[in-house]
Parts: sequence; structure tokens; C-alpha cells
Amino acid sequence: MNLRGILSIPLTLSTFFTGKIQTILPNSLNTSSFGIRTATTMVLDPTKLNVLHGPLQPHTKDGDSTHPTGYQRDGYCWGIEQDPGYHYIGGIVTKEFLEYSKKQGNDLMTPRGGFPGLKDGCKWCLCVNRWKEAMFASEKLGEKVVPRVDLSSTALQALKGVSLEDLKKYEYKP
Repeated sequence: MNLRGILSIPLTLSTFFTGKIQTILPNSLNTSSFGIRTATTMVLDPTKLNVLHGPLQPHTKDGDSTHPTGYQRDGYCWGIEQDPGYHYIGGIVTKEFLEYSKKQGNDLMTPRGGFPGLKDGCKWCLCVNRWKEAMFASEKLGEKVVPRVDLSSTALQALKGVSLEDLKKYEYKP
């Protein structure tokens, strides 16, 4: 059968949804060669989406100096209910942020117990509230106190504590 023959086969929406297309094609045709498949239902897990509503990207990968980051130490900035800090923001830290964070009681610069310590330019999954505090502190301390944000690796859940507009204002642009 040629292409004209295939195109002349009457198809309905119900044909596609019920998967009955194979019954109207000649047995000699392999339907998979035409890319024909039945409709499926896809459910996206909102914890695996980024703030741009796309798939959440890893913030660090094997070989990165600060890998693995994230509450679950898998390189992703997503959390679980037991994560009290909501480590959802894929941040690129600055020296000013690290000093600010240390003054707030969270020393991210000092290496300890398998943690390499962070320095200017490192990628790290940041707590939503600490990032937001730094944003407010920038009025007095300057813009550099706010880590830049990789939107593709910042979890959609971050929007429960900070606006997309604020995140975009500090978007990391390599």
C-alpha cells in the first residue's frame, strides 16, 4: 500500500483514543513504523517542575566542586516534607552572600564532614527564606548579597515563598 492508500483510510478521533487503528490497517503494515500509538495520560509531579513550569534541571552534576547539592544530596533543588529549610532555589552564591549567611548563623564557607565549603561562584540549593532575607538585606548591603538564580533548577515550590518576578530579577545569565 502506498502513502495515498494510507491517507484514504477513514480515521476518527475515537479510532486514535481506543487504539483500534491497527484493525483498519492491512496486516502487512507495521503500525509502529508510522509512529502510531494510542493516547496516553501523563501526569506531571509538581515537585519535579521548575519555576518556569518545565522539568526541574539538576543544579549540580558529577564533577562539579559542590556536587551533590540539595536537601537529598542528589544535585536537585527539590525537597521533601522533612526539609525544614525548603532548599528549592538553585543559587549561585557570592562572597557577600556567604558572609551575610555566616552572620545569620549559617556558615557555608567552612569545610566540615564531607562538605567542601562554598566560595564565590559555587552552585548550591538555597533555602527560600534565606534567599529572601538576602534580597531584603540588599537594600542596605548592596545587590551582590543576593545570589543569582538558575531558574531551570529552581523548584516550582519556591514560589510559595518568593515571587517569580523577584527570582527573575536575580536570574543567572552565564
